[in-house]
Amino acid sequence: MAATSICAATGFKGGFSAAVGGEDYAALARKMPVFVRVSRPVRAQPMMKNVNEGKGVFAPLVVVVRNIVGKKRFNQLRGKAIALHSQVITEFCKSIGADSKQRQGLIRLAKKNGEKLGFLA
Repeated sequence: MAATSICAATGFKGGFSAAVGGEDYAALARKMPVFVRVSRPVRAQPMMKNVNEGKGVFAPLVVVVRNIVGKKRFNQLRGKAIALHSQVITEFCKSIGADSKQRQGLIRLAKKNGEKLGFLA
């Protein structure tokens, strides 16, 4: 009750926000446009660098062969070798009756082992 009598005595109109800011915030909000910027999270750019460079037992040999043969030809040969190895894994899975999920797991295991040994350097 005391607050209403003070407001009535001073001629004050409006709420607390009007007393603090000096203006009616509702009217001010209607006048000013609101811009909200929504952006996607920033992702790190993929690096086109071989993370396996110099790791593994066979890495030095792979690097030497790549430098002798050339990158383009080396990548072609490596692609053919990987494809042949995947075919061998597929034939093995067919012969033992493994399903496609198990076959995919074996191919992933071969890739991990190739990285550890340095074949993908």
